[in-house]
Amino acid sequence: MNKIEHIGIAVKDLEKSNSLFASLFGESHYKIEEVASEGVKTSFFKSGPNKIELLEATKPESPIAKFIEKKGEGIHHIAFAVDNIKEEIKRLQDEGFTVLNETPKKGADNKLVAFLHPKTTNGVLIELCQEIEE
Repeated sequence: MNKIEHIGIAVKDLEKSNSLFASLFGESHYKIEEVASEGVKTSFFKSGPNKIELLEATKPESPIAKFIEKKGEGIHHIAFAVDNIKEEIKRLQDEGFTVLNETPKKGADNKLVAFLHPKTTNGVLIELCQEIEE
């Protein structure tokens, strides 16, 4: 894992949260994107070299809707940039981690993504992100 790619925060209302985080960071989000396969609408902010991803559910059965129902708004995941997501998945499985999706899928911000089950990472949902080569 190269670096923290972003921190994902589950929110109930993306528009209100965009306003709040724009005030917090002193600048607006740089991208809004919907990932229909995950039932989520995302908004990205930069703070120095760091990125924050706000996530709003677009359907009641989405993982974000379930997360907010169970835990409320707040930090949902920490994402790490990797060079080769398939090799990293294999390495982590060999180390005993449970991967939620063994085949990487297209996520937001032009990334291939895979997630590690929080039960194997001290309760923290970990996302692996690899830039999609065009």
